[in-house]
Amino acid sequence: MKTPLRLALAAACALSATACAAAQPLVDLSIVDRDTGSSLTTYRHHDRSYVAGEPGHRYALHLYNHTAERVMVVLSVDGVNAVTGQTAAANQAGYVLGPWQSADIAGWRKSDDDIAQFVFTSLGDSYAARTGRPDNVGVVGMAVFRERPQQPVYVPPPPMTPYPTDEQRYDASDRATGAPRNSAAAPAPAMSANAQAAREAAPAAKAYGDVGGAVAQELGTGHGAREYSPISRTSFERLSSTPQQVTQIWYDSPQQLAARGIIPRWYPRPAQPSPQAFPVGYVPDPPPQW
Repeated sequence: MKTPLRLALAAACALSATACAAAQPLVDLSIVDRDTGSSLTTYRHHDRSYVAGEPGHRYALHLYNHTAERVMVVLSVDGVNAVTGQTAAANQAGYVLGPWQSADIAGWRKSDDDIAQFVFTSLGDSYAARTGRPDNVGVVGMAVFRERPQQPVYVPPPPMTPYPTDEQRYDASDRATGAPRNSAAAPAPAMSANAQAAREAAPAAKAYGDVGGAVAQELGTGHGAREYSPISRTSFERLSSTPQQVTQIWYDSPQQLAARGIIPRWYPRPAQPSPQAFPVGYVPDPPPQW
């Protein structure tokens, strides 16, 4: 059964997202072309990772949690938080992945039930540019946080019954018989060997504390068609205000990346999906009535 994706709305905190990078990745980030079903090839150039996107194609950000713990992933697309639409910062809302969980984030979060698809489009048609924020178009990224371990709840031990004194041994039966309050005249019953051993072995109670080129950017991410993509909400306390991992992937059209020397000019075009007699899909909305 597929694990549902969860969303955490975390409290804001001051931090620098560029000041940290994990030696070993906690979460893998890759980009999948949803129209071809293939993961986009990553090219390294001047210590950056690049992929070539096809204009008009839908895409998804594929996440995979390599750890046996929950992690929180804050996603930025073109400098915009993919959940809230704010100008991205690492201290904002993000997705929570369970141990070893993978997830495909395929669009801008519109509600708990649906998204607007990520689609490669012209820079001017990108969501960031259309909302007045074109400066960071052409890069996706994630900030990954570990979860703060839950502190054990201290449960105090039950009160211990003190060992009776000689005075306390003079109980009601002694008073009834008129026996004197004298330990010699009224000795306490001797403890059996087994009882004495058990008492000595009883443990004491313990308290537990606690780099772009000269060629202009061509491609951006558009605000595509609505799509059903439900999530649930959960709480998440970050281990620290600084993310344990920051990953960025730059993208542009094949022509632009080739012009900048990032990919070869003979870059293979992705195979187009062949026509299908019975394509899988759902009933579209009717056209509006004028």
